[in-house]
Formats: sequence, C-alpha cells, structure tokens
Amino acid sequence: MAENWLANAYEGMSRRQFIARMSAVGFGLAGFAAAADPVEGEVITTPLRGLAAKEGAVARGDFRIPIYEAHPETLGKYPIVLVLPEIFGMHAHIKDVTRRFAREGFLAITFEPYAREGGVVHLPDIAAVRQVVDRVPDGQVLQDLDALVDYARRHPAGQEDRIGVTGFCRGGLYTLLFAVHSRELKAAVAWYGQIRPALTPGVRAAGPLDLAGQIKVPVLGLYGEEDLGIPVADVRELEAAIKAKGQTAEFVLYPKAPHAFFADYRPSYRAEAAADAWRRCLAWFDRYLKE
Repeated sequence: MAENWLANAYEGMSRRQFIARMSAVGFGLAGFAAAADPVEGEVITTPLRGLAAKEGAVARGDFRIPIYEAHPETLGKYPIVLVLPEIFGMHAHIKDVTRRFAREGFLAITFEPYAREGGVVHLPDIAAVRQVVDRVPDGQVLQDLDALVDYARRHPAGQEDRIGVTGFCRGGLYTLLFAVHSRELKAAVAWYGQIRPALTPGVRAAGPLDLAGQIKVPVLGLYGEEDLGIPVADVRELEAAIKAKGQTAEFVLYPKAPHAFFADYRPSYRAEAAADAWRRCLAWFDRYLKE
C-alpha cells in the first residue's frame, strides 16, 4: 500500500529525482509536506486579505492540540468546516486550504493530528513519517476532533449547528470515520481517503467499509481512477454500502487522476480534476451547511 501511494505521489519521477527537486528549493523529503515553492509552477497561495486567521491551541485533557483557523473578517457567524490534514500534518498547503474555505464564507479549522508524537514535517523520509503516523490510534484522533467540535461550537464566528468535515489522504480516512463517530456533523467530504486500511490491534479495529452502514450524514467522496492504493471497485462498494442504508452519498472518480490529485505542491496534482472536485466540495457544503 505504501509503495503504491508513493508511486502516485512521485508520478513519473524516481524517488531520487523527487527528493533532488525538493532539495533544490530548500526542502528535504519534507518537500512533500513543507514545500511552499511550486513543483510545476502550480502552487496556490491564498492571501489573508479580507480574512481573520490565526494559530492557536485547543485543550483536551492536559494536552493542547495545535490548530489553525480562518474565517471572513466581517463580523458574523459562519458555517464550520473542519479540515483534516494529509499524513504530513498541519503544513503550509493544509493551512492554505483552510484559508480557501474561509474565503468561501466558512469558519475553517485545521489541526496537527500528530503533535503528541512530536509532529512529522521535520522527518527525513516517508518511511520515518509512517513509523510515527501508523501507530497513532484512530480513537485518539477522533477524540481530538471531538475537542475541535466543542471549540468550534463555542467560537464567536461559528454557527454551532452547521458543522462539516473534510480531509485529504489520511485525513480523508479520518473524515469517513468521524462521519460515523460524531453526532454533531451535518456533512462530510472525503478526498481519496483509504477505504480498506490495514487493521491493527490498538490502532484501528475497523475501516470505512466496515462501518459504512453507521454513517448518518451526507457524504461526498472525491477519488482518482488511477489511485494505485485505492481500487475503483472499493470506491463503488463504499458508495453502495452507504446508500443501501438510505443515506445520501455521491462518490466521484476522476479519469487519469492519481492519489493526491488536489495537492498542488506535488507532481500528482491534476489541475482540471482538482478544480472540479473543489467546486463539488463547496457545493456540497453550501447545500448541507448553508441552506
């Protein structure tokens, strides 16, 4: 699974070529996570003009979860979108996506899922990242998300009864699991989240397909037909399983799109698919959080 995902991420380059490219602009492997310069001149940067944005922390027990939030600077209350990061954590691209939602009239909040483990953006390669991330229990992340929901519901710029969740890659997996776990959500949008993840005692007892019948909110899934780690058949099976229980679900498969096709800082980026998926994501949240 890891090798398949990496094949999509490098997309036509050897690992050495990719690392060399990232190093040339000042990033190690962590070019995956920390690169702010264009990979192919495509990196999107959302300005702060007209937005209120800040970093902060949310308490859960005796731990403070690092967060980043953004919303329109005009005084008011806005629907809430939780933005769940990729496997690389709360890096520059994820913060930019958070600002993109704010620019569309949402209170958007992202967080660092791996802060207790010291974070991952500084690690030298994907193997080291997975050594950390793959040991983090899903339950820990879901409880952190509960704390974010509690924070968002009390936020002066948030509409407490209009909460959605979206996430990318590992965050897409957590999006699907949180759509089962939380009773506060009104909608979910999963971007190429794993459907049949590895089950590990103490880390993960069930995946999205196992729990599909328990999802209680409308779910939009955005996947690439050429995602080497997520078969098209699995995407279709999950969509059918959710619909079989009478829940609203729409799963879109983009031809010629690999894993991480929305990540504009990686070679896997596909501008046309990313633009269409973004429009669909916004329309989904407009429908279920704004109407």
